[in-house]
Amino acid sequence: MSSELTKDQEATLEQFRSRLAEQDLLRDGDTIGSDDFTLLRFLRARQFDVKAATTMWANCLQWRKTVQGVGIDELYKQMDPYDFPERREVFEYWPMWFHKTDKAGRPLSIQHYGGVNMPELYKLITPERFMQYIIVTAESIPREILPAASRAAGRQVEGQYLVVDLKGFSLGQFWQMKNVVRESFQIMQDYFPELMYKFIIINAPVSFTYIWSFVKLWLAKETLAKIDILGADYQNVLLKDIDRENLPVVLGGTCECEDVGGCKWCRAPR
Repeated sequence: MSSELTKDQEATLEQFRSRLAEQDLLRDGDTIGSDDFTLLRFLRARQFDVKAATTMWANCLQWRKTVQGVGIDELYKQMDPYDFPERREVFEYWPMWFHKTDKAGRPLSIQHYGGVNMPELYKLITPERFMQYIIVTAESIPREILPAASRAAGRQVEGQYLVVDLKGFSLGQFWQMKNVVRESFQIMQDYFPELMYKFIIINAPVSFTYIWSFVKLWLAKETLAKIDILGADYQNVLLKDIDRENLPVVLGGTCECEDVGGCKWCRAPR
């Protein structure tokens, strides 16, 4: 159990576990997980309100059973988010990937919104299949990414460090992708709560003030509290949290790894 919990929070965690068990909402073998870390994510998302967290958990279980008509486990069997036939092409038009870790061992997730091109993307992959990619990538975080990071760190790693690069991002791109972004945020907040440690937006253009007036309406206050919006002078902020050798050159680090999704694929938008 987390040493950061107060006695009251520890008691609430046990109450939550008992409530889920009583309502047959906690079963060994369910891929949502039944460990303290997973339960605490739902409690923290609802400010340790057991009733609200139970409702959130029940809704999540229902979504996991029914998403895209087949459920999350079947979707995860159908698509490996890091190795599927269209992976390289999809990366060209919506660059997002995991790249090493921050100083605390949290997985570093990078997205280049400036490189997004929805019309070209949808020539390669259907909107439904692309959303499957978004969903199974989200599922991989608690299922694979965080467990691997925790094993490497020798302790529970409790979230990802997300960097969204807006270099070259335009208002036109925002209108193309806004529905996907909104749905993605909703999925993460409702069904994968408290998986983000920090959310850094870099290279925010002047037009982002207008864009942000829309985006912030889609976000829970817990998510908003983790967001830092920066312009072009962001390197020192990132380097406080991320070792220079773990940060791609294009973001001010020294890493030039060449794996798919690595620094070879991390380049300034054309």
